[in-house]
Amino acid sequence: MNTTATRVVRLAALSFRWQPRGLLVCAVLVLLALGLGVLLLGIGTLPLTPGQVLASLLGAGPSPTTERIVLRVRLPRVLTALCVGAALGMAGSIFQSISRNALGSPDIIGFTTGAASGAIVQIILFDAGPLGASLAAVIAGVGTAALVFVLSMKGRTTGGYRLVLVGIGVGAMLSGLNTVLLVMGNLDQAMSAQIWLAGSLNTRTWSHVLPAALGLLLVVPVAVYHARRLNILELGDDSAAQLGVAVERTRLLMVMAAVGLTAIATAAAGPISFIALAAPQLARRLTTSAQVPLVSAALMGAVLLLAADLLSQRFVANLNLPIGLTTGLLGGVYLLWVLARNRRA
Repeated sequence: MNTTATRVVRLAALSFRWQPRGLLVCAVLVLLALGLGVLLLGIGTLPLTPGQVLASLLGAGPSPTTERIVLRVRLPRVLTALCVGAALGMAGSIFQSISRNALGSPDIIGFTTGAASGAIVQIILFDAGPLGASLAAVIAGVGTAALVFVLSMKGRTTGGYRLVLVGIGVGAMLSGLNTVLLVMGNLDQAMSAQIWLAGSLNTRTWSHVLPAALGLLLVVPVAVYHARRLNILELGDDSAAQLGVAVERTRLLMVMAAVGLTAIATAAAGPISFIALAAPQLARRLTTSAQVPLVSAALMGAVLLLAADLLSQRFVANLNLPIGLTTGLLGGVYLLWVLARNRRA
């Protein structure tokens, strides 16, 4: 059986393309995510076995206290990680496809830094709480994306290396602005901003899960529906236009979808690096598919963030690191590996 052959399923006017290997990879990633989720639900001051975790989820836990801990404290954290990882994985896949560059992820080309700038402005200048900082992060992230998109246009087209280079430049400027704002604030404000900048899944509640999940339900179908056009765009703008694709409109729509996914993730957990960079490339290598790995990248992003959270809670000497610092450390190593691998190629 050829696992790399593309199969087409038609339902009335709709058609779906899939590969046996890609479907198998997605199934394995779902199982990994479920397994990591169960392990994370058992970690904490009150350790629980997988059996106790499953019983608590079904309302038959060892005690009411155990069920409250699982359902009200640990489950929102795990579900937030799932939503954030999936959003970043899919966003990274879209950005890398549009920029045609392995480094075209939102944390590299400045969108995450722009979102962080909005949150820092709210915290330092207006002493905002978590909700205000999250809303400002979403608005600033969208504004940064629009600025990068406009500045990277050459003629009436954008994308490619210009998008990456302009994004890096804008991100560097915003990073400097963030440093100035941190110096301007008092000690308490600066500490609050630094905690937010570290990226964290601590103290996540259902108020974090529900907006993130709703955002995914709104944005993901749009991205998946236009996946075929995104695949055609990878053939080049001229070829895509000859095949009937509205190149700039499709590119703008997909960029906005990716920005929305990035903003959803940043608002829920703060700036998280590495996931959007690595998830699409790992998914593409596993599926060996020429198509843009939107769904598999989302699942890979969820698995990577859950694994990083597990690592952050069980680091050296049980040092519970913020998830953003853990992914940043892993991302630095991964980026060096990618650059070294490309140099040898």
